[in-house]
Amino acid sequence: MIRKPAWLRVRLSDTIKYNSVNEIIKSHKLTTVCEEANCPNRVDCYSKRTATFMILGNQCTRNCRFCNITQGVLEEADLLEPYRVAMAVKDLGLKHAVITSVTRDDLQDQGASLFVSTINAIKISSDTTILEVLIPDMQYDTHAIDMVMDAKPAVINHNVETVPRLYSEVRPEADYQRSLDVLRYIKKRDSNIVTKSGLMLGLGESIDEVKAVISDLKAAGIDCLTIGQYLQPSPDHYKMVAYITPEVFDALGAYAKSIGIRGVASAPLVRSSYYAKDLYEQMLSSIGDNQG
Repeated sequence: MIRKPAWLRVRLSDTIKYNSVNEIIKSHKLTTVCEEANCPNRVDCYSKRTATFMILGNQCTRNCRFCNITQGVLEEADLLEPYRVAMAVKDLGLKHAVITSVTRDDLQDQGASLFVSTINAIKISSDTTILEVLIPDMQYDTHAIDMVMDAKPAVINHNVETVPRLYSEVRPEADYQRSLDVLRYIKKRDSNIVTKSGLMLGLGESIDEVKAVISDLKAAGIDCLTIGQYLQPSPDHYKMVAYITPEVFDALGAYAKSIGIRGVASAPLVRSSYYAKDLYEQMLSSIGDNQG
């Protein structure tokens, strides 16, 4: 077993605020990806009064080997869930809210209608909140993607997760090119929507492979990129090959910026929605600097 390095040790934050956020989430009977994915940052995020809400249940139709969210009995879409999410966003006073979901290949609209209802409900109750959605590939169903886009979230994120060579082992039911197509389609259809993607390192990829993916994402038109360390959730999940040093993350982040990706977060503890507000503002600031 590889010993966890010092740079991955998470310092405890304000536990009082953490408990407060946890109570609000539980009171509205909601699921967060923070808990389901066993995210190492959840104490930090909760203490800053932020969370990533996960809609459409907690069972997935796919079985990615890196993910702590598992297959199981699929729940029917809860039509009241969007309103409970909206109330939690309001109670937490969130300036930037992130909504994600499990993959629901079983649903005719891929779950798009519940994303739309959630976005609309938050806009009504918290009209100044910046909305970010982290969507599955929706099987590249452009009608479903259009539904989400037409609800006008500020940011649409879709993660490619790893390099194409590892897809058959790490996420066999996904397709690298399809994920790029989703991102490219969104940016081409509405350039005002900020597009975002994310990568995990430590699965056995090479630096050159990672740079090639970053270049592919730039070609697909993404505005923001997150790169973080893969942490194996259990012995049954895909084996972590290596801990990647902060220096490598810094170099890859610098490379992404050098080819024109405006908002970049690259560090061992970075996750796709970690400090999402800060990354969004970094991207906007970059645009302002270039225009100035």
